Amino acid sequence: MKVSVVIITLNNVRTIRQVLESLKGWADEIVVVDSGSTDETVSIANEFGCKTQYRKFDGFGTQKRFAVDQAQNDWIFIVDSDEVVSEELKKEIDIALQSSEYQGYMIPNTLVFLGGVMRYGREYKMPHLRLFNKKFGNYNDREVHEDVVLNGKIATLKNHVLHYSYADLAEVFQKMNNYSSRGANELYKKGKKASLLKVVTKFPLTFFTEYFIRLNFLNGYRGFVWSFTQSVYATMKYLKLRELLMVNCKL
Repeated sequence: MKVSVVIITLNNVRTIRQVLESLKGWADEIVVVDSGSTDETVSIANEFGCKTQYRKFDGFGTQKRFAVDQAQNDWIFIVDSDEVVSEELKKEIDIALQSSEYQGYMIPNTLVFLGGVMRYGREYKMPHLRLFNKKFGNYNDREVHEDVVLNGKIATLKNHVLHYSYADLAEVFQKMNNYSSRGANELYKKGKKASLLKVVTKFPLTFFTEYFIRLNFLNGYRGFVWSFTQSVYATMKYLKLRELLMVNCKL
C-alpha cells in the first residue's frame, strides 16, 4: 500500500533535514506545504524530491487539511517538521497496511526535551491519529490542537516518532506565546469564560497535574521545567481569553 507523508513547514531548517533523512527511500511521496519560510527549509525539501507548495497559514487544522488534499495516495502519514520516524515504526507501518481491517492508526509520539527523551508521563509515547486513509476522514479546522475526524476503525501502533520540538527554552516560550494566543481564540469562539478564580488557580492546578499526577517528577530536571512551562502556557491562554472578553465587552 502506497503512503504519502504530509508535512507543514515554516522556518524549520534546524530539523527538516533530519526528518526527511528518516523518510528517505521509504515514503512513496512526501508533500510539504510551506507557509513562507525565509530560511533554507524549502530548498532542503526540494533537495529530497518533495512535492512542495506554498499556502498562507491560517491555522493548523486548515493547513494540514489542505496539505492532505495535495497527496496523490489515499494513505496519509502526518509527520511534523520536527519529528524523526524510527526504523521500527516504518517496518510496523508496512506490516499494518497489509491489512484492510483499519482505516486509521494512532502513532506514539515521544518528546525530546532539553537534550533528553522524556521517558515518563504523557510525553512518552503519547498516541496521536497520524496515519489514516483520507477516503474516511481528514483534519478539522481548529487553529491549534487539531484532530483528524475519521469514520472508521482505528488501531494503535507500538513504535514511536521522536519529537524534537524545541531547540532551547527561548523557543519554548516563543512557541508558547503563539499557541496561547491561538488557544485563547479557540476558547473565545466556543463561548468559554475566564473568571478571576480560574485564572488565579490555573497555574498551581496545572503544575500539580503535570508534575505529580502525570509523573513528570520522574523525568528529573526536564520534568520540572516541562511542568512549569505547561503551567505558564495554560495560564497565559486564559489571561488572553480574559483580555479578549474584556476588549469585546463580554466580561
